[in-house]
Order: sequence, then structure tokens, then C-alpha cells
Amino acid sequence: MKILVCVSKTPDTTSKIAFTDGNSKFDESGVQWIINPYDEWYSLVRAIELKEKDPATVVHLVTVGGADVEPIIRKALALGGDEAIRINTDGSDPYFIASQIAAIAKDGYDLVFTGKETIDYNGSSIGGMVAELIDAPYISLATKFELNGNTATVSREIEGGEEVAELALPAVVSCQKGVAEQRIPNMRGIMAARTKPLKVVEPVAVDALTTVVSFELPPAKAGVKLVSPDNVGELVRLLHEEAKAI
Repeated sequence: MKILVCVSKTPDTTSKIAFTDGNSKFDESGVQWIINPYDEWYSLVRAIELKEKDPATVVHLVTVGGADVEPIIRKALALGGDEAIRINTDGSDPYFIASQIAAIAKDGYDLVFTGKETIDYNGSSIGGMVAELIDAPYISLATKFELNGNTATVSREIEGGEEVAELALPAVVSCQKGVAEQRIPNMRGIMAARTKPLKVVEPVAVDALTTVVSFELPPAKAGVKLVSPDNVGELVRLLHEEAKAI
């Protein structure tokens, strides 16, 4: 069994967000980068759990980015990945990124795991695109994943209940909370990650389909207004005229 786990770097949630070049480019100066939590906590950990059940399983990691992403991929290796692949290019267009990952995924992988989305762009589109590009079935938003030979059983939440699907491998699955529990790298894993293979490959020639025109920060939060419990009329007016709640 060969599993490919897609890993992306994202800004730490405590990072101060700013933009440059007329609000068309994210300002990376001073930003603390982390592994995208949905990739790390769920898809990667579930792949490691499958490897623990079957030691013959191989877990490879793939990421798209420059040399600055290597500390992120090394941490993923410390959690339990066997080998990493860095595609040496930058970009934010989902089709471009999915095409780079698909070029690797075509190389004999039985299962491709992604997180349900990245916490910076929240696009939730990479998994479906990769599946289409490698002509494999796709299940999104998995909360449970079980494997029996070449058949996977995947559960996900739907409105008012749970949906259970079966699919034959090879397949692509995006993972969310519930499919696994977060792990912390131990010292043995951190030391081993230093010598695990990290292969750098050049990107395939693909045209991006989208470009960022501009970013916009959300409006600053307004101050809190306190209303006396005896002044119901004023409360109703504020809810109606300012909060637009009624």
C-alpha cells in the first residue's frame, strides 16, 4: 500500500495579516508558518495509523513550494512520514497546484489523502481536482476512514445524519475532524526526520486558471454598546437600525 499525503504550509492563526502591492499580494514578513492543521491532524495522522496496522504501508508526503517550506515538511516527516517530495514552485491557483500534485500521484499510489481545506484560502478544491486529473474516485469531508483490502469505507456528516460510502482503490479522500486525533512529534521522530529523503522535483508545465485581483481585510469590530435592561425600546431600535438583525 502506497499512500500520498498532501501537505501545505499556512500562517499560524495568531499571525498578523497584511497585504502589499495594492492589496494584491500577501505580506509574508514576520509570519509564523505551520502545517495546515487539516493536513497534519487528520489526513497525515490517519495515514500513519494505517501504516501502524500494516508495516508494509509506505507514506509519502507531497508539498508545493519553495525551499522555505522544507521545515514544514520535515515536521510532517517527524510525525511518521517515510519520504517527502517538494515540487519546486509557488502559486495559489488551485488548478495549478492540483496539477502538480496529480503528476506525483499518478506514480503508483493507492490512496491520496488531503485535508478538507487550508485555513488560509478555505478553498476545499484541491482534492476533487486531483481525483479528476488522475481519474480516481473522490470522497470529501471524511470523518471516518477504514480500509479492508482494496476497498475503503468512508463516513461523513450530512444534514441530519451520517453518510457511509464504499469505494475501490486507488482513490482520493479529503479528511476533517473525527477521522484521526492530533499527534505531537516525539524526539525519536524529530531526529529521524533529519535523514529521511526529501526529494525536490521541478513543476510540470501548466497554466494557472485564476489570479488574485485583491485581498480585503474584514471591517474592524465596532465598539460594544450597553443597553439598560429597562430600555427595551432602545435595544429594539439598535437591533433593527444598526445590527440589521430584525
